[in-house]
Amino acid sequence: MGRFTALAWLITALIAYFFLGESLGKLLEGEQRSQFSPLPLLATALAALASLACTWRWAAQRARSRPPASRHARRDFLLGASGGLLAALAAPFVRSSRWFTVTGQHIFLVRPPYKAPSPRAEWAGSRVAEYRRLGRTEARVSDISLGSGSSTGGRQTARVAREAIERGINYFDTAPDYSETGSEKRLGEAMRSVRDQMFVATKFCRPDGHLRVGTPVREYMEALEASLRRLDTDRVDLVHIHSCDSVERLMEENAHEAFDRLKEQGKVRFLGVSTHTPNLEEVANTAIDSDRFDVMMLAYHHGAWPNLATIIDRAAERDIGVVAMKTLRGAKHQGLLETRAERDSYTQAAFKWVLANPSVSCLVISLWESAQLDEFLFASGKRPGSYDLALLERYDEVVADSHCRPHCGACLASCPEQLRIHDVLRHRMYFEDFGAQKTAMQLYAALDTQADVCTGCSAPCALACPHGIPIPERTRETHEMLRLS
Repeated sequence: MGRFTALAWLITALIAYFFLGESLGKLLEGEQRSQFSPLPLLATALAALASLACTWRWAAQRARSRPPASRHARRDFLLGASGGLLAALAAPFVRSSRWFTVTGQHIFLVRPPYKAPSPRAEWAGSRVAEYRRLGRTEARVSDISLGSGSSTGGRQTARVAREAIERGINYFDTAPDYSETGSEKRLGEAMRSVRDQMFVATKFCRPDGHLRVGTPVREYMEALEASLRRLDTDRVDLVHIHSCDSVERLMEENAHEAFDRLKEQGKVRFLGVSTHTPNLEEVANTAIDSDRFDVMMLAYHHGAWPNLATIIDRAAERDIGVVAMKTLRGAKHQGLLETRAERDSYTQAAFKWVLANPSVSCLVISLWESAQLDEFLFASGKRPGSYDLALLERYDEVVADSHCRPHCGACLASCPEQLRIHDVLRHRMYFEDFGAQKTAMQLYAALDTQADVCTGCSAPCALACPHGIPIPERTRETHEMLRLS
């Protein structure tokens, strides 16, 4: 009977490890709680009850086989049950232990990555100082505007968004898959009384991810209508084809038909595209030539791929508004630490560099603190000086061997496993530098191919990066960092 009882507890622990542990990992990773299935918990509980029954029978049988003076059925049951329950309770956490060991120091205290260590008194209360024309939309938008992407990690609040409005920001960029729909809800709450003063951009997207090629027209329309409900408004000004990585997605007939219908219904005014993939050049040039798009949102920062400035100028010539994103070149911690000895802001220098291009209509930046508003808006309306440029050069030197350029893609053809190397390294950036650990792990888990394929590989990508990033080393480290089990 003792062996049978031990086997019962072993089975319980295995159920807890493989099924309950996987569910726990997904919750830690950031999966919506509404998608959590109670079945693993129920299966573990039933197995534990069966094991407790076996333990009681074992303890009773053991007591009957002993002399009366040495019968301790209750003690034997408690010892056996406590040992089994501890093993069963520990098993799911062992399955997810890698998440805890990698991110334990950051789980509750996430450091804002891009904020000056020594804010200046003159930054306090900074406001938008310049508004720019957003191409053919004719809207005048704040040169520094509010984003709400992955880097916020759900920390952006309606209060901070309202403060941004009070300080002159009038362009909001959001999406259904930012913070599990929380971004749209918070921005909708913030702008409720001033909706007519705001220019609101969202994405053709669902909370669980992008809309793939072949998505029916009705589903595109339903996705935007769901965004309207979360934003508590009857229309948005702009909808983007979200994170577009191919011409096929860009020119998807169903997406364009859905936009035309929604525009006729007064639910959206303009069409845009957001892209920061290795196919950016092809996607962006096709968007410009198609004359279907009113706005383009592109990854643009100091040290960017040189051809990007040409694309931005082409868009401006066609009167397409250009919104810059990812303007901090990764916001790498190690680069920011190099500037701590000075009382100057890296973010301000980076923003000034982007806004020095007259073809850029505005930039969007995710933030969640009043202190960030102080620092960021102090750069509004300003142009970079020699000291700003020197600061950016120092930053470039520090991050040269770790920052993956979002629209390069030179390494992709070298991988025999077709690993999306740029996405792997981007998710690592979210984890290490943006403080968005759950989002990073969720995005990494969603990749069709993960960097475990790099183990044992002959590494033909080793010399593929024109910027000197040690790809095999970085991808293997990333897999260890972002995997859950």
